[in-house]
Amino acid sequence: MTDMATLRRQAAQARASAAGSTTMAVPVDRPESPQLRFQSQLRAKKVTRDDGMDWYEVEGYASAFEQGYEMYDWYGPYTEIVSVGAADKTLAADPEVVFRFNHAGTPMAGTRNSRLELWADEHGLGQRAWLNPKRSDVQLLVQAIEDGDVREQSFMFRITSGHWSPDYTEYRIDSFDLERGDVGPVTYGANPHTSIAARSGEFLDAIPNLPPLVAREALARLGQRSDLTAARAPQMPARQAGGTPPAPAGTPAATGRSISMLRTQLLVDRDEN
Repeated sequence: MTDMATLRRQAAQARASAAGSTTMAVPVDRPESPQLRFQSQLRAKKVTRDDGMDWYEVEGYASAFEQGYEMYDWYGPYTEIVSVGAADKTLAADPEVVFRFNHAGTPMAGTRNSRLELWADEHGLGQRAWLNPKRSDVQLLVQAIEDGDVREQSFMFRITSGHWSPDYTEYRIDSFDLERGDVGPVTYGANPHTSIAARSGEFLDAIPNLPPLVAREALARLGQRSDLTAARAPQMPARQAGGTPPAPAGTPAATGRSISMLRTQLLVDRDEN
């Protein structure tokens, strides 16, 4: 089985080859508006605001700056980092952002009604929301936070500026846009999950535990992919009249099988035995 270090090295080489003499702007197949999740110590308490009403105040960090996390693009794994200062420009523009649980459902607060406050410091993107205690969804969320069942936060945004490291193993987000995005608690943290490319690591981890029937189906479908089954033919010398050119010395025979297919076949054989 290919180890992660080898996968990362091969992916970086593929990106460098694809980029050629130009600089690759963003990871290939990255979602336009990814949802990045980070571990964050959430706090919820009841407060009375200037309007004389009681609200649940929920506070935490929706992102962490200068902390690498694993991502996947079309070529494979790489490390992504959100830079300190990446939120400065968008926060200065007073973006419209809402507070939601798991990036879904009816917003519970927003910057437009002054019940969502955002800031950035050396740690990350912070948020403080004031939620209506009369709402049943708010009551359930606050109870889950108090019970410790919900402990992480996330934010949805658009990358406006970023760059690759020279060896294409790390992508750094220099600036992002929060306009019409959202922040809020999520069930699981530190797990970018919004596209097939982003979830490739999860798929690879699941391969050893696939049931035989599922593994056989995966093998069959991989066999239908031309980019995996058709090994590139070696450059052959010109054909001589009336004969077949010999293969170049040291050239291995093309087998038409990819590493992914062989790995799946081995798993199928193991489970059947």
